[in-house]
Formats: sequence, C-alpha cells, structure tokens
Amino acid sequence: MASAFFIVRATVKDATRREAFDAWYAKEHLPDAARSFGVAKAWRFWSKTDPAIHQAMYQFDDEAALERAVGGDEMKRLIADFNRDWPDVSRTRETLLLAEELSR
Repeated sequence: MASAFFIVRATVKDATRREAFDAWYAKEHLPDAARSFGVAKAWRFWSKTDPAIHQAMYQFDDEAALERAVGGDEMKRLIADFNRDWPDVSRTRETLLLAEELSR
C-alpha cells in the first residue's frame, strides 16, 4: 500500500504575526495534529519563494488511515482550534498518494 499525505497550506499575510504563528504551530498545533492523526511523520515548511506561505505535511501509512483521520472528530477539533487562534489566516488542504519514491 502506498503512503498517503495530508498537506495544509496556510497564508500568513501579516509579516508581524509570522513569528507568533511559527511558535504556535511548532509548540502546539503540529504536535497535537500529529498525535491526533497517529501519523508516522510530520513536517513544516516556510516558503522561500513567498514568505507568507507556511505548509504542514503529515504522512500516513495508507489512504485508509488518512481518510479516517481527516474525516473524524479530531479533525473538526483541530480546525476549530486553528480558527479560534488564527481567524485571519486562510488555508487550503490537499491529500496526496505516493506514486514513487527514489532514494540514493
């Protein structure tokens, strides 16, 4: 079975709030989401092309695990927590299935 990935892309337009957003995501949201989803790995990125773009990626063992996580009550709670703390930060969500992996 192929690994599945859940990606959340947030746009933090106000440059003065990025440091606080970064700290909140690192200390609170990413650990909470990773634990709630039961993921194998999670990553966070800031775009070098557009400094307003933050992306979080969660790796699931398979598509079924991803679907359970994003369709469950924990996902609703995580969204509510995000909306409460960062109401002005827009975001999109995407799911991906691993097509190929190449290691050297």
